[in-house]
Amino acid sequence: MNFDKRALSGRIQQAVDRQAELAASLADQETLGHPGLLRRLATEHSDLTPLVETGLKYLRSVEQLVEVEEMARTESGELADLARDEVERLSTEISGLETELTELLVPRDPLDDRPAVVEIRAGTGGDEAALFAADLFRMYSRYVDHRGWSIELVSTSEGVLDGLKEVIFVVRGQHAYGRLRYESGVHRVQRVPVTESSGRIHTSAASVAVLPEAEEVDVDIDPKDLKIDVYRSSGPGGQSVNTTDSAVRITHLPSGLVVTCQDEKSQHKNKAKALKVLRSRLLDQQVSQQEADRARERRLQVGTGDRSAKIRTYNYPQNRVTDHRINLTLHRLEGIMNGDLDELIDALRSAGLEERLQVEAS
Repeated sequence: MNFDKRALSGRIQQAVDRQAELAASLADQETLGHPGLLRRLATEHSDLTPLVETGLKYLRSVEQLVEVEEMARTESGELADLARDEVERLSTEISGLETELTELLVPRDPLDDRPAVVEIRAGTGGDEAALFAADLFRMYSRYVDHRGWSIELVSTSEGVLDGLKEVIFVVRGQHAYGRLRYESGVHRVQRVPVTESSGRIHTSAASVAVLPEAEEVDVDIDPKDLKIDVYRSSGPGGQSVNTTDSAVRITHLPSGLVVTCQDEKSQHKNKAKALKVLRSRLLDQQVSQQEADRARERRLQVGTGDRSAKIRTYNYPQNRVTDHRINLTLHRLEGIMNGDLDELIDALRSAGLEERLQVEAS
C-alpha cells in the first residue's frame, strides 16, 4: 500500500519545511544555550534527512517524467523513441522511490532499537519439546553471531539429553528487538525424535516470547509490590550448583508475574537480572495489549501480541519451514536452523510495515 501521489508530495513538502525550521532553530543563539533542546532538535533534523533527500529526488523525477511524456507525445522519430525510453526508466525509478518513501513516512516504533529479551520454553512433547527448545536457542544464537550481535544469558533450566525446559537471554545489537519481535508465538516441530525407535514422526512445540528490554523510566515498580525469595540454585536432577542462597525468585504481586534467576553466583547479580526481566515483561504486557487492540480493529494477523498462537512449523522430513501468519514456506530447513533467518524476518517485517501503513492510511 502506498500513499497517493498528491498526499506523498504534501508529506515530502512538510518534511522539507520542518527540516528548514529545525536548521534555523539549531543556528539560533538561544538554542545553543540549551544542550538538551539542541540535542533533541539535532536528532530530529538528522532523522528527517533520508526522507528529505529521497523526497526531493522523487519530486525531481516526477517533474522530469511530465516533461518526457510530453516529448513522447509531440515529437517523432528518434527523439520520440528516446523520450519513450526515458519515460520507462523514470517510471521504474519513481515506483522504487515511492516504496522507499512509504517506508520512511511510517512512524518508526521507538522500541525497535531496544535490546531484545528472549524467552524460550518447552511446550507439548515432553523430552522432544525440550530438545526442540534447545534447537531454537542454538538457531537464535547463530543468527546473533551472523549479525555481529551479542547474547547475555539470564537463566536456564536444563532437561535431559541436552534439552532445555526454559532459557531466557538478552540480545544486544542494532535493531535487535525490531528484527526479533515477530518471533513471538508457538513454534512447532515435526520430526522423528531421537528417543523414537519405530521411526514415527512426532509433533512437539516450544513457545518463544520476545520482549523489548525495559528501562527504569518505562516501568515504575513499587518495592512494596515485590515478594523476593532466595534459595540455593540447583542443576538438572537436583544436583547442587551453589552452596549459598544465591538464586532469586521475584513475584510481582499486582500482576502475578514470577521471575527466577540462578545463573550467577552472586545473589545481587541474580536479583538485578530478575528485575530486568520483570520490567521487560511488564512493559511487554502494555505493548502486547496495544497491539492486540489494534489487531482486533484491523483484523490483521502479524502484530497481534498473541503469544499462544501457532506461528511457524519446522517439518524435518520435507525440509520445510512454514510461517503461518504470512503463508510463507521455505524448503531450506537446515540453513534456517543454522541461523539463516533474514529471509523470514524480512518478510515478517514487510508484513508488519503493511499493517502500520493501513493504520497510517485510515
